[in-house]
Amino acid sequence: MSKVLVAYFSTKGVTAKKAEVIAKAAGADLYEIKPEVPYTDEDLDYRNKESRSTVEMKDKASRPAIADKNADIAAYDTIFLGFPIWWYTAPTIINTFLESYDFSGKTIILFATSDGTKFGKAVQDLKPSVSDSAVIKEGKILTNMQPLVIARWVNELGFSEE
Repeated sequence: MSKVLVAYFSTKGVTAKKAEVIAKAAGADLYEIKPEVPYTDEDLDYRNKESRSTVEMKDKASRPAIADKNADIAAYDTIFLGFPIWWYTAPTIINTFLESYDFSGKTIILFATSDGTKFGKAVQDLKPSVSDSAVIKEGKILTNMQPLVIARWVNELGFSEE
């Protein structure tokens, strides 16, 4: 049986709650991707062209620092990777996370939360941040999914807590 990690970035707790459901359903470990400098509500104001998140997302080379780089990625075969959708893709802090570890030979299954958008270019934007031998799969937008439905999806992927 493969060892599974659920890694996630969450600013308002929505993605964190979905990550917890996946971890429980898959019998997986949980790891929160924390920014070195936490985001404030002002940082997340997408209507403000000078807010931190807007500036980061406009610059595809932006790599916000993460608080720690101590996840034991080598111990896992599969990583569920969750984040809120920002500007039709993953926040650039997800690239920071992926570039901080060796994901060679790993399968990465994305999940996200969103106020109405889809994954957009998330897979395309994240692929350059991992080795060619890592597989990134688009998963699901989980915003409005109930825990039982999320658990069923995890089970359909071949993971269960048993």
